[in-house]
Amino acid sequence: MLEHYGAIFWQLIRTPFQHWDLIWGIVPLYFAWILNELTSGKTSFTTAIQTGFSFIWAGAHWTYQYFSARPVGALRFSLSAIMAVNVLVTVLVLAVGFVALLSGLRRRYPRYCSFLGHTRFSNYFMIAIFPMQSQYLRWSWERLLAILIFAVPIWLVAHTVAGILRRK
Repeated sequence: MLEHYGAIFWQLIRTPFQHWDLIWGIVPLYFAWILNELTSGKTSFTTAIQTGFSFIWAGAHWTYQYFSARPVGALRFSLSAIMAVNVLVTVLVLAVGFVALLSGLRRRYPRYCSFLGHTRFSNYFMIAIFPMQSQYLRWSWERLLAILIFAVPIWLVAHTVAGILRRK
């Protein structure tokens, strides 16, 4: 079973690198994730700015993908139920991104939004859902489950490696 979900997860990770028009959208998310992991683990306005940038970058890329000329193999824009998930996720990511960025720049969180200063691992989820949001793969429960299954092990590895590098 784990091999099956491992193959699905590997497909999610490699798909953006198989299409040139996705690379400019995914690579900054990897760099932002590394930068976020190397900063302090405490809630901070700097982390909120980093999170805001990452979310806005991903949301802007997905919005561009919806309306740009599509390659032959890419899924087409339609108003189907699955597309509603893509649009909803994009709008949510953009909204959270703008709130996080403005909170970090203003050095003040809106009520109940201080979590935006402590969202270091959020880039993992942006990277994992990237090919589905860019419409190169369809949303499915199997893909979502693969993302969730590998979240904890990847977080442990990223947290451990970043902790070691922060001490040096």
